Amino acid sequence: MTTAVGAPAQHTTHRHLVAEVDAGIRPQAALDAIVVPNGRDEHALSHTWTIARELDAPVLLLCSHAAKADRVVLAAKEAGVQAFAIDTDGLPRHVMPRFATTELLRHHNLLRGADTSLKRNVGLLVAGLARWDRVLFLDDDIALPRPADLREAAGLLGEYVAVGLNNIGMPDNSVVCHAYRESGGFQDTFVGGGALVVGERCLDSFFPDIYNEDWFFLLGDKALRRTALTGSAFQADYDPYNLIRAENEELGDTLAEGVYALLDRGLGVPAATKGYWAEFLEQRRNFIRKALLQVQEAAGLDFARRDRMVEALRTALRQSENVLTPELCAGYLRAWQEDRATWCAHVADLDERHTAGGVDNAFRTLGISELVLRS
Repeated sequence: MTTAVGAPAQHTTHRHLVAEVDAGIRPQAALDAIVVPNGRDEHALSHTWTIARELDAPVLLLCSHAAKADRVVLAAKEAGVQAFAIDTDGLPRHVMPRFATTELLRHHNLLRGADTSLKRNVGLLVAGLARWDRVLFLDDDIALPRPADLREAAGLLGEYVAVGLNNIGMPDNSVVCHAYRESGGFQDTFVGGGALVVGERCLDSFFPDIYNEDWFFLLGDKALRRTALTGSAFQADYDPYNLIRAENEELGDTLAEGVYALLDRGLGVPAATKGYWAEFLEQRRNFIRKALLQVQEAAGLDFARRDRMVEALRTALRQSENVLTPELCAGYLRAWQEDRATWCAHVADLDERHTAGGVDNAFRTLGISELVLRS
């Protein structure tokens, strides 16, 4: 089978799609707020407090798992930081629209059970209603060696829709891409939602509930929005070879790599047809097989680590072969396009009912004022 766009392949870098701007050469701007999807306890937030104090910016903490709103606002108060915290497990359903992508994954038993996308989407809604024009999304396992980078990133928002910070810590890749790099292949990283400054023009986009949700957030209907990289951020270490992670990532990694491979070639989302996915899925599986072979032949890996890498790659390959189909991939993108319209309608409805700016009014319009704790 062939397609009009030719034989597809997974690419190991997409850096040419974004502008790389040296730190310290552009005008600076103030940040309006910092949004933290918070899953770790309050002891993980010391770097957040440092950044908030230096930039004189309030922090919106969206808490679940080990993070509890009452404890994080107490920690913020002790740190001298203005903070708003919400336990997201208690959010009413009306805060978010019903997404077709989520229903599709639920139908195929592919929901990850993660809530990072939900938290980031709540952050977007609050930012829009509060009239925050420059917002930092910051994960609670990322530190910023030079907080001044954020002012420079904010200053770029007149030219770019979103500005990420270069990750100088542990690479934020999928299980497959980690194994490919560690076994000797070249594998780059891309713009991530863990340290991302966004402007008001991003509010018509959302984070779908899937791995690589930030890659989808940065997409427009057909192509990547104007995005830049500058400065630096440090991602803390984590275990990349978890088998559940390998299984849960495979669909999102395949979809994102497949779409961005088209963007690399000057094509857009409409070119991701069922025929395209039929070919790309085979290329993706070949990429995993190549990584498997590299891992098995790599010198310098201890036996225990090699075994974990092999099992993780085999898990990803089984998921691809047994679950992922061209119909599922094409259907997901159709649902994602539908969800973009659903999100924009939801934002417009909230804005129509919203009477004034300010964060308190934002919480009131969303109907969550009683859930918000303040430092």
